[in-house]
Amino acid sequence: MLKHSGHTSIAKQLQIQSPSADNQPQSLPFDCSIFFYRVPPGQLVPRRTPDASGILLMPLPEALIRVSPTFFTQHEMSAQIALRQVDITQLIEALLAGGHSVVAGRLAGALQAVGRAAEANQLVFTMRAADFNVNIENPFERALMPIRGGRNESPYVMRIRAMWSTMRATVIRLFETVPRAEPVEADALISDITARYVADAYHSLSIEGYRVSADLIDKVRTGRWSPETNPDDRQTRDATAAKGYAETHAHVKALIGRVVRDGERPADAFVADFFQWYLALFSPSVQAGILKVGDLAGYRNNQVFIRNALHVPPAPDAVRDCMPALMELIEQEDHPGVRAVLGHFIFVFIHPYMDGNGRLSRFIMNFMLSTGGYPWTIVGSVEERLPCCP
Repeated sequence: MLKHSGHTSIAKQLQIQSPSADNQPQSLPFDCSIFFYRVPPGQLVPRRTPDASGILLMPLPEALIRVSPTFFTQHEMSAQIALRQVDITQLIEALLAGGHSVVAGRLAGALQAVGRAAEANQLVFTMRAADFNVNIENPFERALMPIRGGRNESPYVMRIRAMWSTMRATVIRLFETVPRAEPVEADALISDITARYVADAYHSLSIEGYRVSADLIDKVRTGRWSPETNPDDRQTRDATAAKGYAETHAHVKALIGRVVRDGERPADAFVADFFQWYLALFSPSVQAGILKVGDLAGYRNNQVFIRNALHVPPAPDAVRDCMPALMELIEQEDHPGVRAVLGHFIFVFIHPYMDGNGRLSRFIMNFMLSTGGYPWTIVGSVEERLPCCP
């Protein structure tokens, strides 16, 4: 059920149904497991629906029928997303076939709660026409935050919209005490960003595992790095990462100056310009032969996994739906703090590239902060290796 709703956290237990199963769990690392649930052949659901990751799932109508009432309170967002996308005809067909009158009343109440009142009425009237006694009951404990967009959207897109809606008020409240400059003075802002560069680059690159120093960062930025002529400069992987960071930083800084001086809407400028940030970040690695030219093409075509994280980013096909949705949310948002925090958070949630997602997300955050009157913010690295870079 969770997989149908775009839930990306690793489940503690997956249930696999099979006539040959033995009703025993198989332990997996990190306290996870698979439970092999034996069902008679006649009770197997004949149709299976592949999700974006290619996993064959129980069809959504069957999954909704089989979840317990507590699912709607324990996994409120997932239940809302599932109810928004379920096909009402298929749901009614499954309810009728199984004679699920009590479940029908619960799902009718849930459909009403997510804004599908007409379909809820259709479900109830159809069940009653078939001589089932249906009492409508809302399984949600509270009123739901509406999710924008159409019901036929990807469940990952629905989840992104729901997260933005539910987190927005909290972010705004936290920014109430954060000092903000209005209006923003372009020259002073650019000077401040420039002064923070070495520390910013050091920490952002260190977070990603690159071994860099203040000297290397400064040499790359000022053009004094010359691997062709100086053997000491042949730290290719780390240095090309620093070079890409320097070029991206310069590009973003120039865009910030243009937006502040010309009064351009930050969100519009970002959406139009963002594709160039990835190119700037990785062009030096392509030129050095570390990456292939094709790696500059755009969004990833493979699944990516984040080390030591329970979150598994959406499948490659889902990325193509998620990124336009993120851009739309950023364009529609009028609070710069929300654009900075949630733009950063949801970009990492999507993880649209095979590499560079952390660095790009921090550039997104600081572009939104700087153009919104807040200072460029350095996210500290896990290891504080350089005393000169506070």
